[in-house]
Amino acid sequence: MKKTLLIAHFTLLFLVAVATPQKNKLFTLADPKGINTITVVVGQDITYTVEHKGTLVLAPSRIALELGDGNTVLGKDARVVSHYTKEAKEDFKPYIYKRAEVHASYNELGLKLKAPNAKDTYSIIWRAYDDGVAYRITTNFKQDYIVRNEVAEFVPAKTDAQMVVAPVNGRTINGEENQWHSNFQNTYKHSTIGQWPKDRQIMLPALLQEGGVSLCITEVDLFNYPGMRLQTADGKLHGVFAAYPKETKVTTRGLKKEVHAREDYIARVAGKTELPWRAIQIVDDEKELLASDFVMKLAKSWDTTQDWSWVKPGKVAWDWWNDWNIYGVDFRAGINNDTYKYYIDFASEQGIEYVILDEGWAVPGEADLFKIVPEINLEELISYATERNVGLILWAGYRAFDQDMERVCAHYSKMGIKGFKVDFMDRDDQVMVDFNTRCAEMGAKYKLLIDLHGMYKPTGQQRTWPNNINFEGVYGLEEVKWVEPDFDMVTYDVTYPFIRQVAGPADYTQGAMRNATKENYFSTNSEPMSQGTRCRQLAEYIIFDAPLSMLCDNPSNYLREAECTHFIATVPTVWDDTRAISGKIGEHIVMARKAKDGTWYVGGLTNWDPREVTLDLSFIGSGNKQIELFCDGVNADRAARDYKHTTIKANLDQPFNVNMASGGGFVIKVTP
Repeated sequence: MKKTLLIAHFTLLFLVAVATPQKNKLFTLADPKGINTITVVVGQDITYTVEHKGTLVLAPSRIALELGDGNTVLGKDARVVSHYTKEAKEDFKPYIYKRAEVHASYNELGLKLKAPNAKDTYSIIWRAYDDGVAYRITTNFKQDYIVRNEVAEFVPAKTDAQMVVAPVNGRTINGEENQWHSNFQNTYKHSTIGQWPKDRQIMLPALLQEGGVSLCITEVDLFNYPGMRLQTADGKLHGVFAAYPKETKVTTRGLKKEVHAREDYIARVAGKTELPWRAIQIVDDEKELLASDFVMKLAKSWDTTQDWSWVKPGKVAWDWWNDWNIYGVDFRAGINNDTYKYYIDFASEQGIEYVILDEGWAVPGEADLFKIVPEINLEELISYATERNVGLILWAGYRAFDQDMERVCAHYSKMGIKGFKVDFMDRDDQVMVDFNTRCAEMGAKYKLLIDLHGMYKPTGQQRTWPNNINFEGVYGLEEVKWVEPDFDMVTYDVTYPFIRQVAGPADYTQGAMRNATKENYFSTNSEPMSQGTRCRQLAEYIIFDAPLSMLCDNPSNYLREAECTHFIATVPTVWDDTRAISGKIGEHIVMARKAKDGTWYVGGLTNWDPREVTLDLSFIGSGNKQIELFCDGVNADRAARDYKHTTIKANLDQPFNVNMASGGGFVIKVTP
């Protein structure tokens, strides 16, 4: 399953330790290709700097951990007990991913440290890759401990560094906005650190750009510790963390809990602990972010002794976005067996793997997943779906799922349910992070897929638990049901894949068959529409990562659009290869994906500007190839649903052009 070669070097081949007159110790670490270099200084504080190709990109940035005893600060006046270096090469085949194999080469530096008057040691581990750097704190204490705060700084080398970041949109609690409660969904802003409001938190991942170099900051291996956000101060980005919950109250139709009082610390930690990686991907061309493997390289591997063959990615016919609004039938549409049988029949006919029963199948307000509304006979639906080779997935509010998680998973797994979409977590304090971890573990135990909706960005769980198949933390298509008329989803679509998608899959839920130009769009809950063209919706199945990918529209609409529906139903959701062909944040994206059968799919998106792109697809193969093309129709600028579907012969040795309308897109399918 995985081949790993580790070569330890207890020499100074790429590590230098120098004593200064101030008794500081300096260590340097470079990746095997010498592209990225970390310099660590251990003295009164522990700081690090990062150079990319010889140019400073991060100025001295502090690392520290303030413990709950009020006296101990890991990272203050530290004494170096020992250090090691090692070179590692790791080739592994992810179970579900955007490429068949990931190759990683890095150099690692470990410093074993001791705080003044402390008995136990702690360590800081640094890694340098050719596409980024990372560090994590580890402890080897005999006793469990409390973390009062963590100091994690990211200081741009240039004072005019640009940021492309999503502000945290807090919930209103007790009449005031509380940023520690958030659905982690917002659009991106272009700013500088100096211009950014100091009291406004920033979601991860966050993008810094300076001197043509892009640095994407995120975290990996977040298991039982609060998630990191960022704030600005004195020209720095620094991590901020939710305090540990002290008092909670049930809210939102009984679906979740809000924290109304918090402790004066952020985490309770086991004595022997690995804290999350603080990860910084570094690229020269921002299009490289589109095909990033950086989080996957750092993430903890899955349990290779466990059988994961039951984990099946695929598409999902979804009910909620389209408001169960099917038509042309002789029964009343809604949350009932007749409607879901219609969805199941549609999925079976199209080869779609799953149907989801979203919010409404369980009695509202009860937070009890064993109380099913009388209009639903779940046993009958499971039997009906099984006969038609369709799996059923159930939606669950987090509070109901958490109240009796093992009993819920055991019961519904035995019945034949294939997974849960868990929603409304809306926090990333330690308690909620632990809940998300337990969801993945319990799902694996009972062979259930877990789609973590209503949560923060992924941090590598998709490698650690292959059944933890999808994540929200994205400003998805659901937003167009209620946003203001001037809302711009089209620009967001060509922004978030460079940033949020670096962290992992996104439950964006595309596939709308009602499409609108900028002038014709309006929000509506019952019969929602997308912004931009029909071909844009098709291309999003290529551009966006989602191993469990929704078809957001209703079967009645899909059945009227046979060509587009066939494409969506048959496009893969996991890939053997992924390539970024071209892209510029906020302007356009062109990507290529290779399926397991050798078929290549190429997708393109533009912003509201019409755009012609020149494609060099010679990497697919030479000579004439059969190409299937979906492109914006000549009238797509007036009627966004207008498209052209053709099959042509093309010589891939020669570049060729594709036009995209305003808010448009295209898809090319190249068969072997």
